[in-house]
Amino acid sequence: MKVVTAKEMRELDRRATAEYGVPSLLLMENAGAAVAVEVVRRFGPVRGKRIVVCCGKGNNAGDGFVAARHLHNREATVRVLLCAKRAEIAGDPRINLQILEKTGLPILPVETAEQLAGARDAMAGSDLVLDALLGTGLTGAAKGVTAGLIAAMNEAGRPVVALDLPSGLGSDDGLLRGPCVRATLTVTFGLAKRSLILYPAAVAAGEVVVADIGMPAPLLRDPAIAVEVLEAADVAAALPPRDPDAHKGTFGHVLVVAGSVGKTGAAALCSLAALRVGAGLVTLALPESLNDIMEAKLTEVMTVPLPETEERTLSSAALERLLPLLEGKAVVALGPGLSTHPSTAALVWDLMAGARLPLVVDADGINALGHHLEALGKITAPLVLTPHPGELSRLLTVATQEVQDQRIPIAQKVAQTYNLTLVLKGARTVIASPKGQVAINPTGNPGMATAGSGDVLTGVLAGLIAQGGDLDVKVRAGVYLHGLAGDLAAEAVTGEAMLAGEILDRLPEAIRRVKAAGPLHAR
Repeated sequence: MKVVTAKEMRELDRRATAEYGVPSLLLMENAGAAVAVEVVRRFGPVRGKRIVVCCGKGNNAGDGFVAARHLHNREATVRVLLCAKRAEIAGDPRINLQILEKTGLPILPVETAEQLAGARDAMAGSDLVLDALLGTGLTGAAKGVTAGLIAAMNEAGRPVVALDLPSGLGSDDGLLRGPCVRATLTVTFGLAKRSLILYPAAVAAGEVVVADIGMPAPLLRDPAIAVEVLEAADVAAALPPRDPDAHKGTFGHVLVVAGSVGKTGAAALCSLAALRVGAGLVTLALPESLNDIMEAKLTEVMTVPLPETEERTLSSAALERLLPLLEGKAVVALGPGLSTHPSTAALVWDLMAGARLPLVVDADGINALGHHLEALGKITAPLVLTPHPGELSRLLTVATQEVQDQRIPIAQKVAQTYNLTLVLKGARTVIASPKGQVAINPTGNPGMATAGSGDVLTGVLAGLIAQGGDLDVKVRAGVYLHGLAGDLAAEAVTGEAMLAGEILDRLPEAIRRVKAAGPLHAR
């Protein structure tokens, strides 16, 4: 499903009318009616319930006027609080306000401190509050009476349903810039807005429902909209049925270059994850002194001992044996538990420069890059980089908070500038392709913030890429499956108790669930 900015949504609204002849008044009617339907779905029949609808002056208010009318028609006791001068309301919202006035519903102005006190009393005596103050029209932080009404909604102790966006929330990123409604339910129209998906703003949205308001389908799938949120049906295409006469060579051979003394677990988790998602063969290249213990631990994984430093990390001298190992492999997973030893970092650079097959680079593979992100432009192999915000901030020499505040545009810029696929990890991982397309992953939970979780992800990505097909599709599928396995683990053991190995163990069930959803084109 596509995810839009406020500007993109306004353009879709304009095109719906200009190119398809869908009246804007009809879109507003459908939006308000959809809110009434979702209120009943979420909270049950509204007959006799006291509902307060808080409206401003723009199109969001128009949606609120329509919703108020439909709830009134369902025999709810509805009061509208109008935080605007009536003369300021124009166009479609004015038409719907006039219709509402003819029904006899009470419309109470909220323009002064005294009227704001009355609004607080009205909400305190209600069963439900609808927020139709600002929508996507916000520019800057809410102030004055509007900010007071936002605070009143939050303090009323009643469920709040936000129309399109919680008032005070911007549309285009995950930032919280001022007072904001904390909604129980957000009914957004046509397509989801970025702030409803990205944290910390998404916390304010509560449950999010995307309502169909009659926008023409080609607009909702417009390829010019670069950002989307992943769904199981999208990911299922990366897990096609297996041919009955397939063999292990059919599904690719992964080379994992990982591990150092004290960090063998990272290498093990990565290697096993690649097998868990269906790679036919996995070979682990590791420091020679660690080989015996890993051979005993990883019965399904082949190992290759390589020259090491005195600190028992891979040595740059290992390159002579590593390069021939690339023959017959489908992908290299590089980095988990490698260490930042200078000789090991030199090996990472030389291997990346010499490889001609896809590279999935994580952890100490990323750390080996230091502050020299520009050198990635010299790598000719297809490259998947999987940093967390701190790692990317070091590569870019910017503050970590800057990366967090601009996750989508920064990910897009890095992916396009350096011709790579970037997986910017964190809550709602962002996946950016070299062509500028971005996917936001909705799966995952705070319990995955545990040692080894990223190593599992690296193995999942490598294992899927090894099986062939479009690299970006495989990366998106891997991120989604990894998060879903984490969600399944959290259900089983709770987030606080989760270990990375439990994410690994739930990958089969995650795959089963995604395959059950089926590819989107089959629906």
